[in-house]
Amino acid sequence: MMLDLPISLGGNVEEKKEEIKKYFLNTYEFFESLFDIFVDDDVFYLKSEPTRHPMIFYFGHTATFFVNKLMVSGFIDKRVDAKFEATFAIGVDEMKWDDMDSKHYSWPSVDEVKEYRVKVKKFIIEFIDKLDFTLPIKQDDPLWIIMMGIEHERIHIETSTVLHKQLDLKYIKDNGELKYALSSDKNINNELIDIKGETISLGKGDSDLDFYGWDNEYGKKDVTVEDFKVSKFLVSNGDFLEFIEDGAYENAKYWDDEGLKFLEQLSTKLPVFWEKVDGVYKYRELTKLIDLPLNRPVEVNNLEAKAYCNYLSEKSSKNLSLISEEQWEVLYKNYTPNRYIFDQESSNINFKHFYSTCDVDRFNFNGIYDVVGNVWQHTSSLMDGFKGFKVHKAYDDFSVPTFDAKHNIIKGGSWASSGNEITKHSRYAFRRHFYQFAGIRYVENKTQKTEEINIYESDELISQYCEFQYGDEKFGVTNFAKECATQAIEHSNSFKNALDIGCATGRTSFELAKKFENVVGIDFSTRFIQVGQRFIDDGKIAYVKKGEGELFELIEKNLEEFGFEDIKDRVEFWQGDACNLKDHFCSYDLILATNLIDRLYDPKLFLDDVAHRLNENGVLILTSPYTWLEDFTPKDKWLGGFKDENGEDVLTLDTLKKVLNQDFEFVEAKDVDFVIAETQRKHQHTISQMSVWKKR
Repeated sequence: MMLDLPISLGGNVEEKKEEIKKYFLNTYEFFESLFDIFVDDDVFYLKSEPTRHPMIFYFGHTATFFVNKLMVSGFIDKRVDAKFEATFAIGVDEMKWDDMDSKHYSWPSVDEVKEYRVKVKKFIIEFIDKLDFTLPIKQDDPLWIIMMGIEHERIHIETSTVLHKQLDLKYIKDNGELKYALSSDKNINNELIDIKGETISLGKGDSDLDFYGWDNEYGKKDVTVEDFKVSKFLVSNGDFLEFIEDGAYENAKYWDDEGLKFLEQLSTKLPVFWEKVDGVYKYRELTKLIDLPLNRPVEVNNLEAKAYCNYLSEKSSKNLSLISEEQWEVLYKNYTPNRYIFDQESSNINFKHFYSTCDVDRFNFNGIYDVVGNVWQHTSSLMDGFKGFKVHKAYDDFSVPTFDAKHNIIKGGSWASSGNEITKHSRYAFRRHFYQFAGIRYVENKTQKTEEINIYESDELISQYCEFQYGDEKFGVTNFAKECATQAIEHSNSFKNALDIGCATGRTSFELAKKFENVVGIDFSTRFIQVGQRFIDDGKIAYVKKGEGELFELIEKNLEEFGFEDIKDRVEFWQGDACNLKDHFCSYDLILATNLIDRLYDPKLFLDDVAHRLNENGVLILTSPYTWLEDFTPKDKWLGGFKDENGEDVLTLDTLKKVLNQDFEFVEAKDVDFVIAETQRKHQHTISQMSVWKKR
């Protein structure tokens, strides 16, 4: 089975509809075929890597993604299977809010997940068939979400292949159908090639809609690249073997602090796909073990790649480092056909030639080999957004969580890369200890460069909320986050467990923890909760406070000034959908939903579900200014702010009383003011209504 190349977003409407369906089916079915190598269904419930979910999660995850993103975008109002779409929603990148606790999961059978995938496939095809749309497809169109789901699954085609390749071979069957490259056992000598520097522009504009792009590709960055030298070939297994046999895994001088921590946790001092059997080095293909192919590129993580550069620098008396993102861009511009889509005929990508790496001297790009394909190239560049970066509202946790100085960019794609991954603007980043089909291309720079780390949160919305929740009172109005916690504590009867749903950047969660033993803060946006998590991990947060015009102020806050240093361990943050929470979020004495219900795609779903998550005599507190907008909530799901069929005003509080009456006793409603600073001299003063409910 072959993978189709990425499709353009313009053209003829009817032809495009059929093209997208074909692209969807090709991707969906290819992904499923990767699991055919398991010897039986029991393998689905194994982990090949301790920090990842069992395989069954990924099998279900890519299907639920389509439904979840269409739901939150408001393009559908009915789920395929709500339980599955909560169970398989998140848990991929080792973020603190990725729920990896096996006690929280009761995995369905493989047949049940297969049946679910069939239902989703039918659902998506019917959804596309019924759509009226114009071309080109734009970022706020429903078909953009479909393309997002397809490209998301393309990523998992590769990452799942990595995981499958780490499973013990006894769980894998080799049917002989997969084509692997024949390789030389003779290593080839590498050398440095002179590259002339230039000023280049990275990124693309909002109007560049020829092909689907992730949010981090948009924006602009102009950078001047100095002359440099680059390795003619990717670092081979043979090259890396010298690193191993010289004892470099045991020599601390080649490793930074993060690398040394990784070494402490490493069970074997070999690259992930290597084994040593009876004193002989072996290499793991997807479905079999072979003698180590010396002339193929080594596959390592970023920490190992960096240590190798340090080792080779000492050995060669040169200043060698990993290639940077902009240096790779210079190579791509000048040493390839510079097409929008990588040329799969002349490179080892997209499963076109092999289900494996191949020799590093096979694909020549005008004197430099494997500029694209074979393996991704680790870079020295930290992931960040270009100037003008904007998150896509349907998937705000794709890029932003990687803007944390803990994720390095990889470029160029691998033999298992496809879709958006093999387009010229693609930008992907992984944690430095994370394994991918990624290797090493080193450079020699004239001057030593240090990657700058920006510790200040510059996302305008997040910075605004940081100031809103952690800033001082304004115009005599008490800090809203603190006031909500104070009121909640006064109304609570027990102080064991509290849920702060819609927690934003986390101030209220911390304030509740001064009284409650355990506090869970949940928000749909990881952009928000990573602020609270950073407070726990680093003891401080930093953000940009907007001033007059283009002026700004850099603000830093620490735990001590809020009295949070002794209670931070009582707080945990999770990403979650208030309308479809996982079952284990339950048994709370207090649930506080702050300015949430008028921002939900189906507020009644949340209200119908909330009672069973509270303990007996538990308290529910809702706050909202009731600013109902169709941007967030379809009008037929508003709880108030409209006239009924008799022409009578429908007020939200009255609807809340009707909806909650069966399970709750209404206690009181009161107004709570808040002020949000938009700029130094422009503030938004809003009145939120707080309603208090006691579970019957």
